[in-house]
Amino acid sequence: MKFRYKARSKTGELQVGFVEGADRTTAANTLMSHGLYVLSIEDAESNRWYDRLLSFFNRVKQKDLMIFSRQFATLLSAKVALNDALLTIQNQTINPTLREALVEISGDIDAGLSLSQAMEKHSDVFSIFYVNMIRSAEVTGRVEDATNYLADYIEKQAALMSKVKGALMYPIIMVVLFLIVGGIITTVVLPQIGPIFEEAGVNLPFVTRMLVASGEFLAAWWWLVVFGIAFLAFVLIDYFKTAEGKVVVDELVLRIPGVATLLKQLHVARFSESLSVLLKGAVPVAQAVEITGQTIGSAAYRDLLQETAGDIRRGELLSQSLGKYPEFFPPFVGQMVSVGEKTGRLEEMLGRVSAFYTQEVGIMVSNLVELIQPILMVVIGVLVGGLFASILIPIYNLIQTF
Repeated sequence: MKFRYKARSKTGELQVGFVEGADRTTAANTLMSHGLYVLSIEDAESNRWYDRLLSFFNRVKQKDLMIFSRQFATLLSAKVALNDALLTIQNQTINPTLREALVEISGDIDAGLSLSQAMEKHSDVFSIFYVNMIRSAEVTGRVEDATNYLADYIEKQAALMSKVKGALMYPIIMVVLFLIVGGIITTVVLPQIGPIFEEAGVNLPFVTRMLVASGEFLAAWWWLVVFGIAFLAFVLIDYFKTAEGKVVVDELVLRIPGVATLLKQLHVARFSESLSVLLKGAVPVAQAVEITGQTIGSAAYRDLLQETAGDIRRGELLSQSLGKYPEFFPPFVGQMVSVGEKTGRLEEMLGRVSAFYTQEVGIMVSNLVELIQPILMVVIGVLVGGLFASILIPIYNLIQTF
């Protein structure tokens, strides 16, 4: 079992962290054997619902991990001892989840684990990609170089994802606002003025009749609609969390015109950058491809990269295996990888591929932003015009009857 504790050292320093034991007594004895005076010890696995909610808001963001990596690399390059470096960063880390993870990592290193083994226990903070980079660096003795690489990598990936999210934010806001306005008109305005038109004998257009009927249904059965949407959302989210569901979603998204091209270029850029960094860290090609598949952020790409790793272990070249998936990896990628394999500069070629597709994604996102906004304004304008026309036309016809 895992317990959260507060204790003081012999010098009076307050320590907070986690300890494992069969029960509270065993855990407390473990702490006391390390010369600590236990102040409190609680079951860390019986988290309350608001603890889980807080952990969601306190999750470690890419920016937190990037800052940690930079600071860690700087301290190690200054020849600061590993545990002292972790303690220094821990004392100035704001994010509570990362701070607790660093406390545990420091304790595990004191207990004899390596840095990568200690980080591996915190998969919610350090990805498999991050852990394997540190593990490879431990073999070569270049942990500070690896953490610098990781900080650069995280920064690039964060900038890339920020561009994509920024391009999608404006359309989402506009659609949500339209749905809110349309919902208010349908459920509040039309049900109130509908009886007036009926008493006056005004023939309502088809769109108006449809909106009035929808508004009356929602006013009477709104609870059923809310329950139905919530139930459907629960079922879909539960399914999409499964391995099969993730693959289905990825394959559907990768078939959407326009969006598919952008996402494929984004995934290729992330694949090339991740694989290049891992190869520079002396990770074997097959293992590096497998790790990249776990961190690329796409279930479809993950599955085919696992197959690619298997092909490499059976003696195939990376370029040959990637050539089997032209719909996921353009021929340009395979050609660059082939050149890298022949010249012994695979990581360099992958870096160039990453730089090319990162630039392409940036250009495409900029073009999408420029195209989406006017197109969306026209579409929203037509929908709003139709919505108000469904109200104004009957009003005009009502005036004509007098």
